[in-house]
Amino acid sequence: MASDLSLGFTSVATPLGELTIVATDEGIVASGFPADRGSFLAQVEERLGARAARAERALTAAREDVRAYFARTARVFGVPADLRSAGTPFTRAVYEATIAVPYGGLRTYGDVAAAAGRPREWRAAGHALRVCPTELWIPCHRVVPAGPGFGTYGGHPERREFLLRLEGAI
Repeated sequence: MASDLSLGFTSVATPLGELTIVATDEGIVASGFPADRGSFLAQVEERLGARAARAERALTAAREDVRAYFARTARVFGVPADLRSAGTPFTRAVYEATIAVPYGGLRTYGDVAAAAGRPREWRAAGHALRVCPTELWIPCHRVVPAGPGFGTYGGHPERREFLLRLEGAI
C-alpha cells in the first residue's frame, strides 16, 4: 500500500460497546462497533489504500465528541466527517443530507434522496446508508423507512433504537 494518505485510529468505550474511529487529516473517514477491530481496520485500509496507525493523542477530540454525545452534552461533533470515500456524487450528497438531519430528528430514505437531488431514488439512498462507513458522524440512525418500524439498521435495530431514544427522537 503506497499512499500519501495518513490514517490514524483509536477507540472509545460507549454504552453500545467499543467504537473504533479512523481518521485522516480532514476528519473521520470510518467508525463503527466491529466485533473484530483488525478486520474492520483491514477493510478501511484496503478501501482507502493506506495503513492505519494508532493515534490516541491526535484523535483525542474525536473521543471527546463521542463521550459528550453519549452523555447528552453535545448535539454535534466538533471533528467533521471526511467524505473522500463516498464513491459516487449521489452517495456523497446522501451522506451530506444525512449529516444535515438534526439531533433528535428523523427523516425517511425518500426525504434524504430528495435532499440529495433525486427524489425517486430512495432505494439507492437506503443502499448508500446501509454501506455507510462512518457511524455516528454520518447519523444513519436518523434515516428510517417511510413504512412502519425503524428498519434493520445493518442488522442492529437495537442500536438504532438506543440512539434514537438517547436523542429523544422516540
